[in-house]
Amino acid sequence: MSPAETVSGSETVPGAGTAPGAGTAPGVAAVRRPSPLWVFGLLRSELVTTLRRWRTLALLGVLAAVPVLVGIAVKIQTGGGRTPDHSGQGPAFMTQITNNGLFLVFTALAATLPFFLPMAVGVVAGDAIAGEASAGTLRYLLVAPAGRTRLLLTKYTTVLAFCVLATLVVAGSALVVGALLFPLGDLTTISGTRISYADGLGRALLIALVVAASLVGLAALGLFVSTLTNSGIAAMATTVGILITVQILDQIPQLHALRPYLFSHYWLSFADLVRDPVYWDDLVKNLGLQGLYAAVFGSAAWARFTTKDISA
Repeated sequence: MSPAETVSGSETVPGAGTAPGAGTAPGVAAVRRPSPLWVFGLLRSELVTTLRRWRTLALLGVLAAVPVLVGIAVKIQTGGGRTPDHSGQGPAFMTQITNNGLFLVFTALAATLPFFLPMAVGVVAGDAIAGEASAGTLRYLLVAPAGRTRLLLTKYTTVLAFCVLATLVVAGSALVVGALLFPLGDLTTISGTRISYADGLGRALLIALVVAASLVGLAALGLFVSTLTNSGIAAMATTVGILITVQILDQIPQLHALRPYLFSHYWLSFADLVRDPVYWDDLVKNLGLQGLYAAVFGSAAWARFTTKDISA
């Protein structure tokens, strides 16, 4: 095969590497550009590989089990004639579950967002690059015509897809359990007004998407950590360690000036979507903060990965 012929999975720039007299200087190497279908295939391969890992399936299983446990606990407690007291423990969703099973969706997301959901995202993001390096497959991925930038974007897109999937798993499990254990119907918002069940379902879907968007900053941070080491376990542990540290810092009153800049500070602002009218201030701050973290640590990950020496 001559240098000017098309390389499998890529497109060759016309005239590059052709014989003398064909409009190109002799000895010029062909420039390979990945075709759009090849890039899509890489993304599909990454998604399938991530979702087939036992670790990923175990994480999704744990996330799906949380709403089941919460729903059963509330059902047992209210079955004994007791009203659960959860004052000071986040959004006031728990006491509403017995009146409407749709509130189990909001409660499950509020219960998993502080730790379980971000931990799962941190594990997947931390393993994205470092896991390939420790397995010895990163060098072979870089031989493909996608290049380091496209590979990094593919990895980040895969982590973001996992954020959405993990959130929908929690919401879907809670919706099914809530429908089985508790009555459904019109929804009473935190503000005391009533909305239709269809409107409540729409808000539940919007809340799930907002929760997923709340994790994009952590996903970029985990991806950056993953470019710093060749050990997948070290990258995952570091990302989860940073998550725990930030959560602790966000609970210290003396750090009130720093807390609004921590990526987890506005996570529970999704509760404002269950108000009527909706309060948008903290929601907008949360999304803006996540975008800032994604831009900063995404750029840092790109700068590190594009200059990293891949020797194994």
